[in-house]
Amino acid sequence: MESQTKNKQTREQIERMAVRAFNGLGLADGEEAVTELKEGWFNASYSVRLADGREVILKIAPPQGAEVLLYEKNIMATEVAAMRLVRQNPAIPVPEIYFLDTARDLCDADYFFMEKIGGDNLHHVRASLSAEARESVDRHIGAIVREINTFPGGYFGLEGNPDLRGVTWKEAFIKLVESALTDIARKNAEFDFTFDEIRAVVQKHAPALDEITTPCLVHWDAWDPNFFVKDGRIAGIIDFERAMWAEPLMEAQFRALSFGQGVTHAMRGYGKTTFTFAEEQRCSLYTLHLGLIMNTECYYRHYDTDDIFNASKAIIGGAMQWLTTH
Repeated sequence: MESQTKNKQTREQIERMAVRAFNGLGLADGEEAVTELKEGWFNASYSVRLADGREVILKIAPPQGAEVLLYEKNIMATEVAAMRLVRQNPAIPVPEIYFLDTARDLCDADYFFMEKIGGDNLHHVRASLSAEARESVDRHIGAIVREINTFPGGYFGLEGNPDLRGVTWKEAFIKLVESALTDIARKNAEFDFTFDEIRAVVQKHAPALDEITTPCLVHWDAWDPNFFVKDGRIAGIIDFERAMWAEPLMEAQFRALSFGQGVTHAMRGYGKTTFTFAEEQRCSLYTLHLGLIMNTECYYRHYDTDDIFNASKAIIGGAMQWLTTH
């Protein structure tokens, strides 16, 4: 009974949100008009069928006062701004944003409605694809990410958090690392290295960051779960909330270099298959930063398994080994 009451309340609230977003158009009849999408770890997401038969996606940010990481401040605004920006490029299959509401009168958090992308989530179907199809899809991913990186920025760092910006990339990146360490300290989290050891390797390799003088848009979260595939092609890319103004080697596709996978089809699709020593330095720094974020998230998200925690420790360990010995 309690679950039914909650579902009714959720539907009624989403009905009001849809009416505002779509000029008085409410939901289709039936309970199946609203389906919660439970794979996300940050926002609440729903597949919503409108009264005219259209299916759209609703994303709701964490409520005000929710405990989030420092770099996650205002990331829904970042997501909408980034998606609207890259939609200017038809080579980037990003959903259309229909409506963003920041009034917080119908809901205790910001929310937006967007186009629902057709196709299958790549994370779910990759194993079923032929080797040829996987290569084609990965090359297409590389090409899409390259297009995202063509958008220039006016500063380095995060749109939603001015405290995590810098005039130089080195300044901004060190702030990002320090913000992760601050989040870790708030939870008294433990891993295999001290903060001093982390800071020492960052400072050791920081001169390599000086090569980057022009900020560009970086998705940063372009992993398989954020791609949809249809007819052997990428049909959509989502989840731009962690986008930042940085350098292209921050992208997930270049973590393969640090993970020992060598040059991948995604890199070939991007057009980047050789790396200088300074680029390898930066790739390892970015891998370390990713591992720190993943480790910290475990203390804030309270995942059901230790998979991400264990993976984060391995990622941190591998990056630290490279950065310490080179």
